[in-house]
Amino acid sequence: MAGALLLVAAVTSGCGIRATTVPVDVGAAPSRVSCDTPAQPSGQQPSGVPGFRATVELVCGSQLVGVERVVPVPEKRPAREPVVLAAQALLEALEREPSAQERDAGFTTGVPAGLSAAPTRAGDPAGTVRLSRKPEDLPPVALSQIVCTLAESEAVSAGPGPVVLGGPDADPPRAWECSDAVRSRPESVPTLGDVVRPSAGPS
Repeated sequence: MAGALLLVAAVTSGCGIRATTVPVDVGAAPSRVSCDTPAQPSGQQPSGVPGFRATVELVCGSQLVGVERVVPVPEKRPAREPVVLAAQALLEALEREPSAQERDAGFTTGVPAGLSAAPTRAGDPAGTVRLSRKPEDLPPVALSQIVCTLAESEAVSAGPGPVVLGGPDADPPRAWECSDAVRSRPESVPTLGDVVRPSAGPS
């Protein structure tokens, strides 16, 4: 009888899970945010201010997710250039705090307030957007939001390809791509894009 009890004890102890001090990476906790909001109606803002439809890239679940909006035309126009005006409108949309519905769905934005578009400089390539801060000085997530939002905009982007951004100084503009990697990991966007050489003639 004693031998049987010892055998049972030995089998039972062998079925236990041995403790370990080695950390186990099981990945990030699953996100419970929906990242889904109802689309806004086309045409005008509820206040009657004219605007244009655009896809604004917000952060949700640590990724970039496009949200369709009717973006109002800026009240303070930094320049007469259509590209600059459109870029200013999109920057203001990115800076604006997401609506209550968007926040409930998990949306946030990392674009700092006060960022604005500036007129281009002589020699800048077509489609260049100059910002009031150097792009490389922006938080990576904010830079990713700006690059992918401008890349999606027909009013700013000349077509498929990189987005050309510059700062307020005379440094040559640089090009950034809105790739799948940038969308899935916006914090990993390269701080410095590729330098775009000035064109031979005026912009």
